[in-house]
Amino acid sequence: MFNRILKLEEITEDSLFLWGARQTGKSTLLEKLFPNAVYYDLLKSNEFERLQRNPSLLREELENKDDSTIVIIDEIQKIPQLLDEVHWLIMHKNLKFILCGSSARKLMRVGANLLGGRALRTQLYPLVSAEIPDFNLDRAVNNGMLPRHYTINNANRRLQAYIGEYLNEEIRAEAITRNLQSFTRFMEIAVQSDGEMVVYKNIAQDCGVTSPTVKEYFNILQQTLIGYLIDGFTGTKKRQGITAPKFYYFDVGIANYLMKRKDLIQGTNDYGHAFEHFVIQEIIAYLGYTNTDEKLTYWRTTSGYEIDCIIGNGRVAIEIKSCEEIKSRHTKGLKAFAEDYPNAKLIAVSHDCRFRTMNGVDIYPVLDFLKELWTGKII
Repeated sequence: MFNRILKLEEITEDSLFLWGARQTGKSTLLEKLFPNAVYYDLLKSNEFERLQRNPSLLREELENKDDSTIVIIDEIQKIPQLLDEVHWLIMHKNLKFILCGSSARKLMRVGANLLGGRALRTQLYPLVSAEIPDFNLDRAVNNGMLPRHYTINNANRRLQAYIGEYLNEEIRAEAITRNLQSFTRFMEIAVQSDGEMVVYKNIAQDCGVTSPTVKEYFNILQQTLIGYLIDGFTGTKKRQGITAPKFYYFDVGIANYLMKRKDLIQGTNDYGHAFEHFVIQEIIAYLGYTNTDEKLTYWRTTSGYEIDCIIGNGRVAIEIKSCEEIKSRHTKGLKAFAEDYPNAKLIAVSHDCRFRTMNGVDIYPVLDFLKELWTGKII
């Protein structure tokens, strides 16, 4: 059992939506935190069928519960009509709900009742290093951080099953499949964009669709929590920043499988790409769990300078390299960025054996960086 960082203390005051990609551990977490809750699992066919047939059963079964009752509805997106009953029970009986699912997209698409701001929204990410005793970096870089995948030596078959069930079926269904063939082709091309700058026009040409359609497809991946679009930072004056976003799948193991990367060994290009993806995945989760208003961006200039992560308005700049020793050439982007943001915290993450500072850049061994990140000392 992993000790998850997300504690959901807010449920004592408010109802909430809990979103997260499948197999991130939502159900396991809720069963651990709320063993006495009234639990509706819409993956159970009998539960799904009776509530779909008659959503008012939910109100009839709960309206006599006292206001200390916590009710969990898992996979709420499967029966959007239940949200009207949930709304009534919150308003008239003051019950607290945790409404759990893999995506709010279906609810928004069918115009479901999203409770008019009466439920907070939070997200469960894949595992992070701070949740794992005796964390194994190479296993994380190879397998990814979904609990079922991280825990075994070779996750290839589980990744295959996950992608076959989840990406190929559920996500394509979410695409409002006016053209299933083009979306299928897009999925194949999007893999090549993982960790790279997205040029909608080029991808559109490869897929045989328009640039707005490709942009919509990327938004689908983001709204269904399968990926993230990270915008380019444009706040520098001396050097013009590129605005095109970068795309990352939500878990490095998913990206590895789709790109046919396996048995990754430190020192190879594939390992370097996966290593960068993993560290960014940790940063995204940290920002999500701490509810910060600061945005994650990246910086790339028309003249070729680049930094993997910018936090907020240039407050922290992080470059990620899988090399064994950071050299001066690895910090050129950070130094160029500091010309516009001299007070920025400049960080390089690598496989260096010890922490050191070089020309104003703090160089962290990756495991030290992760520990400092999750104790709030980096961001």
